[in-house]
Amino acid sequence: FALLQAVGYSLMPNNKDEDGLVVLVFNRKETDIRSQQQQLVESLHKILGGNQTLTVNIEGVKTMPDDQTEVIIYVVERSPNGTSRRVPATTLYAHFEQANIKSSLQQLGVSLSMARTELSPAQVKQLLQNPPAGVDPIIWEQAKVDNPDPDKLIPVPMVGFKELLRRLKVQDQMTKQHQTRLDIISEDISELQKNQTTTMAKIAQYKRKLMALSHRTLQVLIKQEIQRKSGYAIQADEEQLRVQLDTIQCELNAPTQFKGRLNELMSQIRMQNHFGAVRAEERYYIDADLLREIKQHLKQQQEGLSHLISIIKDDLEDIKLIEHGLNESIPIRGGVFS
Repeated sequence: FALLQAVGYSLMPNNKDEDGLVVLVFNRKETDIRSQQQQLVESLHKILGGNQTLTVNIEGVKTMPDDQTEVIIYVVERSPNGTSRRVPATTLYAHFEQANIKSSLQQLGVSLSMARTELSPAQVKQLLQNPPAGVDPIIWEQAKVDNPDPDKLIPVPMVGFKELLRRLKVQDQMTKQHQTRLDIISEDISELQKNQTTTMAKIAQYKRKLMALSHRTLQVLIKQEIQRKSGYAIQADEEQLRVQLDTIQCELNAPTQFKGRLNELMSQIRMQNHFGAVRAEERYYIDADLLREIKQHLKQQQEGLSHLISIIKDDLEDIKLIEHGLNESIPIRGGVFS
Protein backbone atom coordinates (compact mmCIF):
# COMPACT_ATOMS: atom_id res chain seq x y z
CA PHE A 1 0.00 0.00 0.00
CA ALA A 2 3.03 2.32 -0.25
CA LEU A 3 2.90 5.31 -2.57
CA LEU A 4 6.18 4.25 -4.23
CA GLN A 5 7.25 0.77 -5.24
CA ALA A 6 10.44 0.39 -7.26
CA VAL A 7 13.46 -1.86 -7.54
CA GLY A 8 17.12 -0.87 -7.56
CA TYR A 9 20.27 -2.90 -7.83
CA SER A 10 23.10 -3.43 -5.36
CA LEU A 11 26.52 -4.98 -5.79
CA MET A 12 26.77 -8.43 -4.25
CA PRO A 13 29.72 -8.84 -1.85
CA ASN A 14 32.48 -11.17 -3.01
CA ASN A 15 34.15 -11.69 0.37
CA LYS A 16 34.36 -15.19 1.78
CA ASP A 17 33.33 -16.20 5.26
CA GLU A 18 36.99 -16.97 6.04
CA ASP A 19 37.87 -13.29 5.49
CA GLY A 20 35.95 -12.48 8.68
CA LEU A 21 34.71 -9.04 7.58
CA VAL A 22 31.85 -7.59 9.64
CA VAL A 23 30.27 -4.17 8.96
CA LEU A 24 29.36 -1.91 11.89
CA VAL A 25 27.35 1.25 11.17
CA PHE A 26 27.94 4.00 13.77
CA ASN A 27 25.74 7.03 14.37
CA ARG A 28 28.87 9.15 14.50
CA LYS A 29 30.81 11.22 11.99
CA GLU A 30 33.82 9.81 10.20
CA THR A 31 36.15 12.40 11.76
CA ASP A 32 35.12 11.27 15.26
CA ILE A 33 35.67 7.62 14.35
CA ARG A 34 39.10 8.26 12.88
CA SER A 35 40.22 10.46 15.76
CA GLN A 36 39.16 7.81 18.31
CA GLN A 37 40.05 4.74 16.28
CA GLN A 38 42.39 3.26 18.89
CA GLN A 39 39.81 3.73 21.66
CA LEU A 40 37.21 2.08 19.41
CA VAL A 41 39.47 -0.95 18.89
CA GLU A 42 40.02 -1.26 22.64
CA SER A 43 36.26 -1.00 23.35
CA LEU A 44 35.47 -3.71 20.79
CA HIS A 45 38.18 -5.89 22.32
CA LYS A 46 36.54 -5.50 25.75
CA ILE A 47 33.16 -6.40 24.26
CA LEU A 48 34.72 -9.59 22.91
CA GLY A 49 35.75 -10.51 26.46
CA GLY A 50 39.22 -8.99 26.55
CA ASN A 51 40.75 -12.29 25.44
CA GLN A 52 44.47 -11.82 24.82
CA THR A 53 44.39 -14.29 21.94
CA LEU A 54 42.02 -12.03 19.99
CA THR A 55 43.06 -8.91 18.11
CA VAL A 56 40.57 -6.47 16.60
CA ASN A 57 41.59 -4.85 13.30
CA ILE A 58 39.86 -2.16 11.25
CA GLU A 59 39.74 -2.92 7.51
CA GLY A 60 38.20 0.37 6.37
CA VAL A 61 36.18 3.44 7.34
CA LYS A 62 33.65 5.05 5.00
CA THR A 63 31.31 8.03 5.36
CA MET A 64 27.56 7.45 5.05
CA PRO A 65 24.61 9.89 4.85
CA ASP A 66 22.98 11.41 7.93
CA ASP A 67 26.34 11.67 9.75
CA GLN A 68 26.77 7.92 9.89
CA THR A 69 29.98 5.97 9.39
CA GLU A 70 30.57 2.46 8.15
CA VAL A 71 33.44 0.60 9.83
CA ILE A 72 34.62 -2.78 8.54
CA ILE A 73 36.44 -4.92 11.11
CA TYR A 74 37.91 -8.39 11.41
CA VAL A 75 39.25 -10.31 14.40
CA VAL A 76 42.43 -12.40 14.37
CA GLU A 77 42.68 -15.34 16.77
CA ARG A 78 46.14 -16.61 17.76
CA SER A 79 46.55 -20.20 18.83
CA PRO A 80 49.05 -21.39 21.48
CA ASN A 81 51.25 -23.05 18.84
CA GLY A 82 51.92 -19.65 17.19
CA THR A 83 49.55 -19.88 14.23
CA SER A 84 46.77 -17.38 13.66
CA ARG A 85 43.51 -17.23 11.74
CA ARG A 86 40.66 -14.84 11.16
CA VAL A 87 37.44 -15.50 13.03
CA PRO A 88 34.76 -16.34 10.40
CA ALA A 89 32.40 -13.49 9.61
CA THR A 90 29.27 -15.50 10.47
CA THR A 91 30.72 -16.48 13.87
CA LEU A 92 31.68 -12.89 14.71
CA TYR A 93 28.30 -11.57 13.51
CA ALA A 94 26.43 -14.17 15.60
CA HIS A 95 28.43 -13.07 18.65
CA PHE A 96 27.55 -9.42 18.02
CA GLU A 97 23.85 -10.30 17.71
CA GLN A 98 23.67 -11.63 21.27
CA ALA A 99 21.42 -9.48 23.45
CA ASN A 100 24.06 -8.33 25.95
CA ILE A 101 26.71 -7.78 23.25
CA LYS A 102 24.26 -5.91 21.05
CA SER A 103 23.36 -3.51 23.88
CA SER A 104 27.07 -2.85 24.48
CA LEU A 105 27.53 -2.07 20.77
CA GLN A 106 24.54 0.29 20.89
CA GLN A 107 26.21 2.16 23.74
CA LEU A 108 29.19 2.67 21.41
CA GLY A 109 26.83 4.12 18.79
CA VAL A 110 26.38 1.04 16.60
CA SER A 111 23.00 1.09 14.85
CA LEU A 112 23.50 -1.83 12.50
CA SER A 113 25.82 -4.80 12.11
CA MET A 114 26.09 -7.30 9.24
CA ALA A 115 28.45 -9.95 7.97
CA ARG A 116 30.05 -9.11 4.62
CA THR A 117 30.06 -12.47 2.90
CA GLU A 118 29.23 -13.57 -0.60
CA LEU A 119 25.87 -15.18 -1.24
CA SER A 120 25.76 -18.82 -2.22
CA PRO A 121 23.98 -19.78 -5.45
CA ALA A 122 21.17 -21.30 -3.37
CA GLN A 123 20.71 -18.06 -1.40
CA VAL A 124 20.67 -15.98 -4.59
CA LYS A 125 18.12 -18.32 -6.14
CA GLN A 126 15.92 -18.14 -3.06
CA LEU A 127 16.04 -14.33 -3.00
CA LEU A 128 15.15 -14.07 -6.65
CA GLN A 129 12.30 -16.62 -6.53
CA ASN A 130 10.41 -14.99 -3.65
CA PRO A 131 9.40 -11.32 -4.15
CA PRO A 132 10.00 -9.16 -1.06
CA ALA A 133 7.08 -8.05 1.05
CA GLY A 134 5.27 -5.08 -0.42
CA VAL A 135 6.62 -5.55 -3.95
CA ASP A 136 4.39 -6.57 -6.82
CA PRO A 137 5.52 -9.91 -8.32
CA ILE A 138 5.24 -8.42 -11.81
CA ILE A 139 7.61 -5.59 -10.86
CA TRP A 140 9.99 -8.12 -9.31
CA GLU A 141 9.99 -10.33 -12.41
CA GLN A 142 10.63 -7.30 -14.62
CA ALA A 143 13.49 -6.25 -12.32
CA LYS A 144 15.14 -9.64 -12.77
CA VAL A 145 14.84 -9.32 -16.54
CA ASP A 146 16.28 -5.76 -16.54
CA ASN A 147 19.27 -6.67 -14.35
CA PRO A 148 22.31 -5.29 -16.27
CA ASP A 149 24.75 -7.77 -14.67
CA PRO A 150 23.10 -10.76 -12.97
CA ASP A 151 26.49 -12.17 -11.91
CA LYS A 152 27.40 -9.10 -9.83
CA LEU A 153 24.16 -7.20 -9.13
CA ILE A 154 21.07 -8.27 -7.23
CA PRO A 155 17.65 -6.53 -7.22
CA VAL A 156 16.84 -4.57 -4.06
CA PRO A 157 13.28 -3.32 -3.31
CA MET A 158 12.61 0.36 -2.68
CA VAL A 159 9.31 0.77 -0.86
CA GLY A 160 8.30 4.29 0.08
CA PHE A 161 9.87 7.66 -0.51
CA LYS A 162 11.97 7.33 2.62
CA GLU A 163 13.90 4.42 1.10
CA LEU A 164 14.24 6.33 -2.15
CA LEU A 165 15.63 9.32 -0.25
CA ARG A 166 18.11 7.06 1.55
CA ARG A 167 19.41 5.59 -1.70
CA LEU A 168 19.61 9.09 -3.17
CA LYS A 169 21.73 10.24 -0.24
CA VAL A 170 23.96 7.17 -0.55
CA GLN A 171 24.43 7.83 -4.26
CA ASP A 172 25.19 11.51 -3.61
CA GLN A 173 27.72 10.51 -0.94
CA MET A 174 29.42 8.06 -3.29
CA THR A 175 29.50 10.71 -6.03
CA LYS A 176 31.27 13.09 -3.67
CA GLN A 177 33.77 10.39 -2.72
CA HIS A 178 34.43 9.64 -6.38
CA GLN A 179 34.90 13.34 -7.12
CA THR A 180 37.31 13.65 -4.22
CA ARG A 181 39.26 10.69 -5.51
CA LEU A 182 39.28 12.16 -9.02
CA ASP A 183 40.63 15.45 -7.62
CA ILE A 184 43.41 13.56 -5.86
CA ILE A 185 44.23 11.66 -9.07
CA SER A 186 44.21 14.94 -11.02
CA GLU A 187 46.68 16.48 -8.56
CA ASP A 188 48.89 13.40 -8.84
CA ILE A 189 48.78 13.61 -12.64
CA SER A 190 49.72 17.31 -12.55
CA GLU A 191 52.63 16.53 -10.23
CA LEU A 192 53.74 13.69 -12.50
CA GLN A 193 53.56 16.00 -15.53
CA LYS A 194 55.75 18.54 -13.75
CA ASN A 195 58.22 15.82 -12.84
CA GLN A 196 58.18 14.57 -16.43
CA THR A 197 58.91 18.07 -17.76
CA THR A 198 61.80 18.46 -15.33
CA THR A 199 63.11 15.01 -16.19
CA MET A 200 62.92 15.69 -19.93
CA ALA A 201 64.82 18.95 -19.47
CA LYS A 202 67.52 17.16 -17.48
CA ILE A 203 67.74 14.43 -20.12
CA ALA A 204 68.20 17.05 -22.85
CA GLN A 205 70.87 18.76 -20.75
CA TYR A 206 72.69 15.47 -20.17
CA LYS A 207 72.47 14.68 -23.89
CA ARG A 208 74.12 17.99 -24.76
CA LYS A 209 76.78 17.39 -22.15
CA LEU A 210 77.34 13.85 -23.44
CA MET A 211 77.70 15.15 -27.00
CA ALA A 212 80.22 17.78 -25.89
CA LEU A 213 82.22 15.18 -23.96
CA SER A 214 82.06 12.84 -26.96
CA HIS A 215 83.48 15.55 -29.21
CA ARG A 216 86.27 16.27 -26.75
CA THR A 217 87.04 12.57 -26.46
CA LEU A 218 87.07 12.26 -30.24
CA GLN A 219 89.52 15.15 -30.50
CA VAL A 220 91.81 13.47 -27.97
CA LEU A 221 91.62 10.17 -29.88
CA ILE A 222 92.38 11.96 -33.14
CA LYS A 223 95.48 13.58 -31.67
CA GLN A 224 96.64 10.28 -30.17
CA GLU A 225 96.06 8.49 -33.49
CA ILE A 226 97.99 11.17 -35.36
CA GLN A 227 100.94 10.82 -33.00
CA ARG A 228 100.76 7.01 -33.16
CA LYS A 229 100.67 6.91 -36.99
CA SER A 230 103.28 9.61 -37.41
CA GLY A 231 105.97 8.40 -39.84
CA TYR A 232 104.00 5.39 -41.09
CA ALA A 233 102.73 4.94 -44.62
CA ILE A 234 99.01 5.09 -45.38
CA GLN A 235 97.42 1.69 -44.71
CA ALA A 236 94.76 -0.07 -46.75
CA ASP A 237 91.86 0.73 -44.40
CA GLU A 238 92.92 4.36 -44.25
CA GLU A 239 93.06 4.49 -48.01
CA GLN A 240 89.56 3.01 -48.13
CA LEU A 241 88.29 5.65 -45.72
CA ARG A 242 89.93 8.35 -47.84
CA VAL A 243 88.16 7.04 -50.94
CA GLN A 244 84.84 7.01 -49.09
CA LEU A 245 85.37 10.58 -47.88
CA ASP A 246 86.24 11.69 -51.42
CA THR A 247 83.08 10.02 -52.70
CA ILE A 248 80.96 11.78 -50.08
CA GLN A 249 82.64 15.08 -50.92
CA CYS A 250 81.88 14.57 -54.61
CA GLU A 251 78.24 13.80 -53.81
CA LEU A 252 77.96 16.93 -51.69
CA ASN A 253 79.52 19.02 -54.45
CA ALA A 254 77.20 17.58 -57.11
CA PRO A 255 74.76 20.38 -58.05
CA THR A 256 71.83 18.01 -58.66
CA GLN A 257 71.90 16.15 -55.33
CA PHE A 258 72.77 17.85 -52.07
CA LYS A 259 74.47 21.09 -52.98
CA GLY A 260 71.23 22.83 -53.96
CA ARG A 261 69.62 21.81 -50.70
CA LEU A 262 72.69 22.93 -48.73
CA ASN A 263 72.62 26.31 -50.49
CA GLU A 264 68.94 26.63 -49.64
CA LEU A 265 69.61 25.82 -45.99
CA MET A 266 72.48 28.31 -45.93
CA SER A 267 70.18 30.98 -47.38
CA GLN A 268 67.60 30.27 -44.68
CA ILE A 269 70.27 30.47 -42.00
CA ARG A 270 71.48 33.82 -43.38
CA MET A 271 67.91 35.13 -43.39
CA GLN A 272 67.41 34.01 -39.81
CA ASN A 273 70.68 35.64 -38.80
CA HIS A 274 69.57 38.81 -40.59
CA PHE A 275 66.22 38.84 -38.80
CA GLY A 276 67.98 38.11 -35.54
CA ALA A 277 70.28 41.08 -36.05
CA VAL A 278 67.30 43.34 -36.79
CA ARG A 279 65.56 42.33 -33.58
CA ALA A 280 67.57 44.03 -30.90
CA GLU A 281 65.63 42.38 -28.10
CA GLU A 282 66.83 38.90 -29.09
CA ARG A 283 70.10 37.73 -27.65
CA TYR A 284 71.99 34.53 -28.30
CA TYR A 285 74.50 33.06 -25.93
CA ILE A 286 77.07 30.32 -26.40
CA ASP A 287 77.78 27.77 -23.75
CA ALA A 288 81.03 28.44 -21.88
CA ASP A 289 82.47 24.99 -22.63
CA LEU A 290 81.59 25.30 -26.33
CA LEU A 291 83.10 28.79 -26.49
CA ARG A 292 86.27 27.47 -24.87
CA GLU A 293 86.47 24.66 -27.42
CA ILE A 294 85.96 27.14 -30.28
CA LYS A 295 88.75 29.36 -28.95
CA GLN A 296 91.02 26.35 -28.56
CA HIS A 297 90.24 25.21 -32.11
CA LEU A 298 90.88 28.67 -33.56
CA LYS A 299 94.11 28.90 -31.59
CA GLN A 300 95.26 25.58 -33.01
CA GLN A 301 94.36 26.75 -36.50
CA GLN A 302 96.29 29.96 -35.97
CA GLU A 303 99.31 28.06 -34.70
CA GLY A 304 99.09 25.74 -37.70
CA LEU A 305 98.97 28.70 -40.08
CA SER A 306 101.91 30.34 -38.35
CA HIS A 307 103.89 27.12 -38.63
CA LEU A 308 102.92 26.79 -42.30
CA ILE A 309 103.97 30.40 -42.98
CA SER A 310 107.35 29.79 -41.34
CA ILE A 311 107.84 26.68 -43.49
CA ILE A 312 106.94 28.63 -46.63
CA LYS A 313 109.39 31.36 -45.67
CA ASP A 314 112.16 28.79 -45.16
CA ASP A 315 111.33 27.24 -48.52
CA LEU A 316 111.46 30.65 -50.19
CA GLU A 317 114.90 31.28 -48.68
CA ASP A 318 116.04 27.90 -49.96
CA ILE A 319 114.67 28.66 -53.43
CA LYS A 320 116.40 32.03 -53.48
CA LEU A 321 119.65 30.36 -52.46
CA ILE A 322 119.23 27.75 -55.21
CA GLU A 323 118.50 30.46 -57.80
CA HIS A 324 121.52 32.45 -56.68
CA GLY A 325 123.69 29.36 -57.02
CA LEU A 326 122.33 28.61 -60.44
CA ASN A 327 122.93 32.14 -61.63
CA GLU A 328 126.56 31.97 -60.51
CA SER A 329 127.16 28.57 -62.15
CA ILE A 330 125.69 29.34 -65.58
CA PRO A 331 128.63 31.53 -66.94
CA ILE A 332 131.17 28.98 -65.86
CA ARG A 333 129.36 26.17 -67.63
CA GLY A 334 129.02 28.41 -70.72
CA GLY A 335 132.78 29.01 -70.80
CA VAL A 336 133.56 25.34 -70.56
CA PHE A 337 131.25 24.30 -73.36
CA SER A 338 132.35 27.16 -75.56
